[in-house]
Amino acid sequence: MANVSRTTDRLLTGGDLPLDVGPDGMLLDLRDLQSEGVTHIIDNRSEWSDQEFVARYAPRIRYLHNGQDDSGQRMPDGWFDRGVGFALQALHAPGTTVLAHCHMGINRGPSMAFAILLAQGLDPVAALDAIRDARPIVGLAYAADALDWWHRTSGTPAPLAARQRADFARWLAAHPLGVLRVPGASAPEPAGP
Repeated sequence: MANVSRTTDRLLTGGDLPLDVGPDGMLLDLRDLQSEGVTHIIDNRSEWSDQEFVARYAPRIRYLHNGQDDSGQRMPDGWFDRGVGFALQALHAPGTTVLAHCHMGINRGPSMAFAILLAQGLDPVAALDAIRDARPIVGLAYAADALDWWHRTSGTPAPLAARQRADFARWLAAHPLGVLRVPGASAPEPAGP
C-alpha cells in the first residue's frame, strides 16, 4: 500500500513513490493512488520529482512539482500559493482527489495539506486534528508558516488571528510534534556543531 493517509474524503497526504523498490514497486504504489481516486498530485520535494513517471504510467493524473527543501527554514508564501491554488482548482471539480506529499510524509506534504484545509475554511485546530488523526507520524514543521500565510492571504482580522495562534500554541503543547515554532515566531537558529 502506498505511504499515504486520507485526511478528508478528497485530500490525502503522505510520502512519495518509493525509489528504493524500483520501477515495479513504484508502479504498484501509483496503482494504489489511482485506486484511492487520486486525480491530482502536489509533490513538495526539491530533491526529486516523479512527474515523468506519473505522466508515463498515469497520464490522467495532474501533477504539480512544488519543491522546497525540508531544512526547517521558513516556507515562502509562493510555495503555499502554488500548492493551495492547484489544490483548490482541482477540488472545485467534482470527483477529484488531491494528494499533497513529500518524501516521508512527515513535514512538507502534511504542512501543505494543512494549508489546503485552512483555505477550505477549516478552523486551524480542526485541521491539525484531521491530519494527526489520519497520519499520527506527522511532524508538521511548516504548519506555523501555513497559518501565518493564511492569515496574511485571507486578511484574517487581527483578533481572530491572535485567537487562532493561541489555539495553535495550546494544541501544540498538548500534542507534541516535530513542529519547530509557533505562528508569528521567527525561524529557528541552525543547530551548532
